[in-house]
Amino acid sequence: MTATRVPGVPEIEDGVLISTNPATGEEAGRVPVADAGAVAAAVARAREAALWWQGLGFTGRKERLVRWRTLVSRRIEELARVTRLETGKPEADAIVEAVGAIEHLDWAAHHAKAVLGPRRTRTRLLTAEHVGHLEYQPYGVVGVIGPWNYPILTPIGPISSALAAGNVVVFKPSEYTPVVGQWLADTFAEVVPEQPVLQVVHGLGDVGGALCRSGVGKVAFTGSTATAKKVMAACAENLVPVVIEAGGKDALIVDADADVPAAAEAAVWGSMTNAGQTCIGIERAYVVAPVYDRFVAAVVEKAGRLRTGHEIGPITMPRQIDIIRDHIDDALAKGGRAVLGGAGAVQPPYVAPTVLVDVPADSSEIRDETFGPTLTITKVADADEALRQANDTSYGLGGAVFGKANAVRIARRLRSGMVAVNGTLTFVGMGNLPFGGVGDSGFGRIHGEDGLREFARAKAITVRRGPSMLPAMTFERTPAQVARIVKAVRLLYGRGRA
Repeated sequence: MTATRVPGVPEIEDGVLISTNPATGEEAGRVPVADAGAVAAAVARAREAALWWQGLGFTGRKERLVRWRTLVSRRIEELARVTRLETGKPEADAIVEAVGAIEHLDWAAHHAKAVLGPRRTRTRLLTAEHVGHLEYQPYGVVGVIGPWNYPILTPIGPISSALAAGNVVVFKPSEYTPVVGQWLADTFAEVVPEQPVLQVVHGLGDVGGALCRSGVGKVAFTGSTATAKKVMAACAENLVPVVIEAGGKDALIVDADADVPAAAEAAVWGSMTNAGQTCIGIERAYVVAPVYDRFVAAVVEKAGRLRTGHEIGPITMPRQIDIIRDHIDDALAKGGRAVLGGAGAVQPPYVAPTVLVDVPADSSEIRDETFGPTLTITKVADADEALRQANDTSYGLGGAVFGKANAVRIARRLRSGMVAVNGTLTFVGMGNLPFGGVGDSGFGRIHGEDGLREFARAKAITVRRGPSMLPAMTFERTPAQVARIVKAVRLLYGRGRA
């Protein structure tokens, strides 16, 4: 490592992106940097490959995606080691992440035909002379811009759905995790060597911008809300549709009849896993008064056992450490108390688990995404007050509720795209459920049926099968026929019955 190189910070030398471990500075690998011309060339190759990939049909694509799933499964430890080297996260966490990715890849491969295959629609009486057909056609080339915090699971969600739907993909991984992204593309090429169906382009933000402007049919982006707006602006230049999964400030609500030890265990996992660098991580907990003290004590006891460098990995982006420090300092300056960790928890490249109480609602630790191993716990009178405070945010990604009698009803009222009841983050592991948020957390969905439909355009086709009994769409209609149309509409729709 050169004397000026900062561990974990991507560096470009002579057209090569150098990736290093954020904790040790050990080099993880080198990949070539793409410029706008290289991105355009990749998209041009992809367009040619798209014709072949679409020609395989659902069955042919399924066979090849299952081959990739099998290869990744057999080499999961290798992938976990690469991920640990590049991100510093514990190898066990990388394996769990890869398992989730394998689940989504398998689900998309096996369900694309049922979700997106052509079908006939039911005929309506007023247009009985026509039969309707619905089919879903791929966009052609899809650009995927992935994040660094979950470099396996997060990009494989849109990649697997896009490929299963008949698209080819040009993938721009984060500059912080290019080696993992290259591993994914290389292993896919092992099982699909015929055409460049999944390509990868590397570089900084300008490469992502070039991909947005390259003429792809759609872009799927995962990252911060600020960067999401830049991606949308670039895509808007050519009216390229986007799927945006942006930041979050997810809340956990603990009701009076909750299993407190289970809620505390889930809160610690939801807030501290991946060193808190999780878009759907739990950053705020709202706990009703009768169980508040027990919950705080249990969280502190469980989180206090976690060790940096072991269960808690490094903060991948060095500049994030300053944000985490500022949030903790702001919370303490405004009257909050650290019952675990606190100002001294920030020891770059690590941040020790920190639990804060009595933090005012205007604190940045409550308002803004921290993306570190911190959790605020706020006492509330009841679930209604918990919901008011939990929903008082511009974000709306995920969330969690612990309780018995009213837990599902509370979950429905959380302003978010996803909620786990008596668990945290569990929805991300279910291949048949959509993933995405509202507000500043983005829009569109990956995973599940909705995720498959994001990567295909609905196309309606009508076919005449006989003469019109009620000819409305012709200049040849007569006054008598118009009168019959009016009469039919009144008979069908004018009686006030549901």
